[in-house]
Amino acid sequence: MTKAPTEEEIRKIIMPLMLSGAKMLDRHCPKCGSPLFEKDGKVFCPVCEHRKKQRQAELKGVEERLMEKLNELANSLPEDIEELEKHLRVMELIINLLERYKVLEGGE
Repeated sequence: MTKAPTEEEIRKIIMPLMLSGAKMLDRHCPKCGSPLFEKDGKVFCPVCEHRKKQRQAELKGVEERLMEKLNELANSLPEDIEELEKHLRVMELIINLLERYKVLEGGE
């Protein structure tokens, strides 16, 4: 079970949802314990959805910084073979990290 909703999450996520006309159900999320809601025929946990969006935004920020570094390295390849090998190893590590982030963005 994930962490229960904080007071801030209740105030910023659940309360506005209730005011928007979403229907709070008498069932709770099996992951975090938050009440489940229904809106436009869709049943969902607003807390888990919010947390997932936050995680994706954080991952996107890391991914963008890694891409910037990769581009910086690609635009400054050294002439010396030993330095070039080091450079390319770092680029390869960044590419591997980017691939892992892609997996994390899609999963839980």
